[in-house]
Amino acid sequence: MTAGEPADNCRGDSCVTCSDEVVAVEVLRLLDDGLAAVATEAGEEVVSVALVSARPGDRVLVHAGESIGIVKE
Repeated sequence: MTAGEPADNCRGDSCVTCSDEVVAVEVLRLLDDGLAAVATEAGEEVVSVALVSARPGDRVLVHAGESIGIVKE
């Protein structure tokens, strides 16, 4: 495996470890302690943005409550 390539067990629509899916959500506002309020299909939720440099208005990919990337248009 090289950088940028997924591991063999990281294919499909959900994580083989926890069965959670990655979803794209919009950052509404930043909160304290590396958290952000985001808009999801179910309503407003709080997720961690500690691993990404997200700003309000950004769309981030969230897996298991942790933002793991910013969606580039």
